[in-house]
Amino acid sequence: MSDLEPLGPEEGVQRFLRHHEPGVRKTTYQNAKHRLSVFLEWCDEREIGNLNELSGRDLADFVDWRRTDVAAITLQKQLSSVRQALRWWADIEAVEEGLAEKLHAPELPDGAESKDVFLDPHRAKAALEYFDRHHYASRDHALLAILWRTGMRRSAVRSIDVDDLEADDHAVRVEHRPETGTTLKNGDDGNRWVYLGPKWFQILDDYAKNPDREVVIDDHDRQPLFTTRLGTRPHGGTIYKWVLRALHPCTYAECPHDRTPEECEARARDAVPARCPSARSPHAVRRGAITYHLNEEAAPEVVSERMDVSLDVLYQHYDARTEREKMAVRRQELPN
Repeated sequence: MSDLEPLGPEEGVQRFLRHHEPGVRKTTYQNAKHRLSVFLEWCDEREIGNLNELSGRDLADFVDWRRTDVAAITLQKQLSSVRQALRWWADIEAVEEGLAEKLHAPELPDGAESKDVFLDPHRAKAALEYFDRHHYASRDHALLAILWRTGMRRSAVRSIDVDDLEADDHAVRVEHRPETGTTLKNGDDGNRWVYLGPKWFQILDDYAKNPDREVVIDDHDRQPLFTTRLGTRPHGGTIYKWVLRALHPCTYAECPHDRTPEECEARARDAVPARCPSARSPHAVRRGAITYHLNEEAAPEVVSERMDVSLDVLYQHYDARTEREKMAVRRQELPN
């Protein structure tokens, strides 16, 4: 380790991408950029400020952290980009030689390539009705409402400030602001206004005024909408855990797995929320929201712009409709 040259994760990723870009297709480059942005999110959450510090155990922790949020086949693809970056970082003496070979992808279970985990609209409705009735304008209520209504990524949700709520239009502004601590996956291309509608906007507006909400002014003089009890803007990993727990069936209904909170490994003290068999991540909510919009006959082009996802990626990774559901939507467009 003594021969390594210090290099921060963000600078390391930027250097790798600059090296990588000329020799690959644009889509390959964009995929690598996205996959490494997830790695940077983990580094930020773990407060890893120097790539020299990475060990095999850290990489195992990264795999465990990521595997609860994506399908196994997706995880394998994402790890390939991180492994490629690790090999290049070893060449420039930023990580130890051979570290890339310590990044192990889990074996794929049978049927993993066709597995599609998403939040069913009936579950979304049940959860939202529960929070609307019993915990109106709470953090979890506002968070589930915006995720289901807009299909936003975690990075977009955490970037929202109170000042981004546009009452006259019942909308929220989403902006890429790397210079003040928040970024969007697609950079400035992800900037947009997202219509919520009066009912959904009111939930967010009331949450912003909720006396139980921690009012935070960050180092950039910004006031984040979603805040933690520690007086900070939440990291992506924090939002992930909030969503998992809010969507545990026992939160808003009865446990379908014959468990009690005291004995459940997803609910008890020191529990891991992802261990609930019915756990649903923010990414699963996003996929469910996109599928719901499509089933409700929203034009794919509208969904693409609203959810900040290309049509190709939308159809390949987010459209969880059955073939029969797709036919039913197409049928509405046909003449009698």
